[in-house]
This record gives sequence, C-alpha cells and structure tokens, in this order.
Amino acid sequence: MPSYNLAELLEGSASAFPDRTAIVLGDTRLSYAQVNGAADQVANLLVSRGVEPGDKVALMCPNLPYFSIVYFGILKAGATVVPLNVLLKGREVAYHLQDSDAVAFFAFQGTPELPIGQEAYDGFGAVEGVEHFFVITADPAAASPIEGTETLFQGLAGQPPTFETVATDEDDTAVILYTSGTTGQPKGAELRHRNMRDNALSGAELFGASAEQPDTTLCVLPLFHSFGQTVCQNGPFAFGGTVVMLPRFEPRAALAAMLQEKVTQFAGVPTMYWGLLGALDDTVDVATIAADLRIATAGGSALPVEVHHEFEKRFGVTILEGYGLSETSPVASFSVFGEPVRVGSIGVPIPGVEMKLLQPGTWDEIEWTPEAIGEIAIRGHNVFKGYHGRPDATAEAIDADGWFRSGDLARRDEDGWYYIVDRAKEMIIRGGFNVYPREIEEVLLTHPAVSLAAVIGVPHDSHGEEIKAFVILRPGASVTPEELVAWGKEQMAAYKYPRIVEIVSSLPMTATGKILKRELS
Repeated sequence: MPSYNLAELLEGSASAFPDRTAIVLGDTRLSYAQVNGAADQVANLLVSRGVEPGDKVALMCPNLPYFSIVYFGILKAGATVVPLNVLLKGREVAYHLQDSDAVAFFAFQGTPELPIGQEAYDGFGAVEGVEHFFVITADPAAASPIEGTETLFQGLAGQPPTFETVATDEDDTAVILYTSGTTGQPKGAELRHRNMRDNALSGAELFGASAEQPDTTLCVLPLFHSFGQTVCQNGPFAFGGTVVMLPRFEPRAALAAMLQEKVTQFAGVPTMYWGLLGALDDTVDVATIAADLRIATAGGSALPVEVHHEFEKRFGVTILEGYGLSETSPVASFSVFGEPVRVGSIGVPIPGVEMKLLQPGTWDEIEWTPEAIGEIAIRGHNVFKGYHGRPDATAEAIDADGWFRSGDLARRDEDGWYYIVDRAKEMIIRGGFNVYPREIEEVLLTHPAVSLAAVIGVPHDSHGEEIKAFVILRPGASVTPEELVAWGKEQMAAYKYPRIVEIVSSLPMTATGKILKRELS
C-alpha cells in the first residue's frame, strides 16, 4: 500500500502557508510554522523516550492548541493517537489505557472543578505498560501540579523543532476513537491514516473548502471526538484555514468569538444550535455574524426542524445536516451544498461512500418504498479497520463485502436522500406498535411553551413500554405536564403520545452535547 501519514495535513499547509494563523485561543495566535515546529518537538520527545512506530499514545486534553500540537506530534513519530474524553474518571481512564495498549500518556492539568490531570494520573498509576506520563500545564513555565511527574514543557526542553516524519502505510492505524459505550464497555475504533485523510479532504466537494479562500472555523466540538477532530481540526488544517478554539461550549462566548474572529464556518450538535439561538438578545450583533458566516453544519444527532428554521431566519444560513459515526471517520452522508435543504434529512452519501438500508438484525437489504424503514449500512473509504483487540465485535459490525452496520434506523426518499428515524436501540415498542422518540420530540417542539424535549420508553405492565417525555420550557413560558399530555393526545395517534411528561430545568448531556437518554428514567 502507498505510504501516507495523516500529519501531512498539517505539514502541507505549514509548507505552503507558514505565516497563516493556524490556531486562535483568546489572545494567543499560532502560525502554521509554529504549530508544525512544536509538533516536531513532540515527535522528537517521543522518539527520545523509545516510542516506536505503531505504539499507542493517549491524549486527554480539551480544545487547546496543545491538543493539535501533541496529536500531530504523535502521528509524526509514526505512533497512533488515542484521544480520551476529558470527563473520564481515574477508573475509566485506566480501562482505556489498558484496552488500547498505550505506552505513553499526555494529559492537561485541568481546573479545580475538572481535575483532568489528577484523574489521568490516577488511571495511569493503575495500569502497567504505560511508561511515560506528561502533564500539559496551562503555563509552560509552571512546575507540574502533580508531584513526581514531568510536564510537557520540561520534556520538550532542548528538543529540536525539526523532525523527519515517519513514513507510515496509509492502511496503518492513525487514531483509535473510543465509542461512547451505550451498551457494554467502550470499544476502540481503529481509523486508518487514509480514512481520516479522505474524510478531512471531502470538505472540498461537500461545501467548497479551499486553500485559496480558507475558512475560519469555530472549534467548540470536543477535539477528542471524531466530529470535532475531522470537521474542526483536520479539515481546516488540510486547507490552510484558521481554527478558533473554545475549551468548552458556552453560547455567549461562542457568539463573541464568531463576531471577533469573523468566523465563516460553524459546526455543532443540535443542542449547540439551540444554545446559540437561546443566547440571542439585543446586545448581540447578529447581522455582522451572519454576514461573515458562510457555512453551518450539524451532526451527532437529529436536528429539530424548529431549530433549523429559526437558525436560518436569524443567521441567514441554512444548516447542512450530515451523518456519521466514529467508525466512519465520521462523515458518511451530507446535505448537498447549494441545493434547497430538505429539513430533517441527513443528505446523500458523500463521494466515494455507499449507503443502503437493511432489515434490522440481518444483512438483507429492505424492499424499498419511501416509507420503508431500515438500518443504515455504510461502505467506502471512510469505514474503519475494526475494533481494537475485538475480532468478534468487528466481524459482527463489518461483513465480508466491507459493509458496516450503524445501528441507526432511517428511510430514503425517491432522490436518495436519507432521513434518520431513530437509533435502533432507542425505538420504543408500546403495545406492539413501534414508536420513534425523535418523531414525538419533533411534535413536542412545535408547542409554543416547549424549548427542548427528550422522549424515552419506561417499563409498563400491560403495554410493555410507556412513552415518557422530559421537557425544558422556554423562558417565561408555563404549562403543566397534564396540559402537555392533553395537547399531545390531540396531535398524535393514540399509541404515540406521551402519557407521562416531566418538566425539567436541564437534561443530562455527553461531553459532545448529545442528550444522554440512558440517564433518564
């Protein structure tokens, strides 16, 4: 197979546009030459400590320039990056280090409220085989806050800012992304260098990404997740763009950054769009933000129709919805740029990728009608190599012809556009009828008092499952659960409407902003 290293995305732009701004964080601005030189130092550090091509190196860091510098440094050394969720506790960190066979570990120190470094070190101490631990301190000159540990900057001292990148095979594993583990323990999806490269470069065809007119991208999606990595880091770096980082999503801060840095590209999950809209008031210069904004993309979970319409009205940009999973690098389908949006659709397969609908639980394709619902299967350059150390799980997920089954249910219209119906695991069976939570959520969001909704199934003696809705109200709105149940009865078929409604002030969410339904009951 041809030689290719994913670090070439950074190196290509550093060579062509050394003085362009690669990363912005508050007042800090780093050029491509600076990011590339620092990544070279990280590669030299790893090699000096005996890290070899193919070794796994873990990285636990929020959206800070250090994430990109260490990420590409690991790749340059020919090693595999294992990005970890910054919310993991020590016991969970230990599981991921053990499962991935990591030999070295970089972790940001964190804050008193989120002591990332301490949790990372606790996990590191519980696992044999991880030989090196580096604390990334907020202040490069500071000593390590964890006694007996080395800081990244102590390790980099004296390391040259040049490095000859290891020539890896394009089929070698570049990144191991851990799935969120909705069932059982998280599994590590092995993504090849070419999987990640081709997905990052697809921006040229999907929405006109170009090195001649580079985008300025607001990076609020966590970089340890596949969506953030490809759409907010690797894609922009491939085209010499500027990445404006926010360590965590906060709507007011995001709007301020969009205004100050003239952001042209925003990518987020639905709850982020909901948050931006909720933060708009007379003090926000929406017109100027809208004038700069070229493209907005959504993924991660289904975008409510009401949010779609409201964002287009306020920002003048149609959100392009896409779809994918960690196992697909992640983008598998995308709305067609420049064509009228089909609200509720995740678009069509991206170039080089195929999709089809299966009978759930089988590899047999469904008999197509516009209403027929099946499980999405995906084949193409974006599909991962397999689950690290889990041949049985890999064989269950990928068939002999290279098709990967997603676990997501969808339908397809006459023109080949797909529409997610729901996660197969989240479908509710009430009295023998299939009920899709997303459909109920969409209806609830049309109620004038409802701001956000999450629907689950709860056990029921005679129906098997009953439908329960958790609802956040709009500011200043008032409605009782009983009124919402009565209203739902008028709007939906008898087997669909929620018999139980609970009004809440917030909903549990993952670090990537997805509503965590498994914590609702």
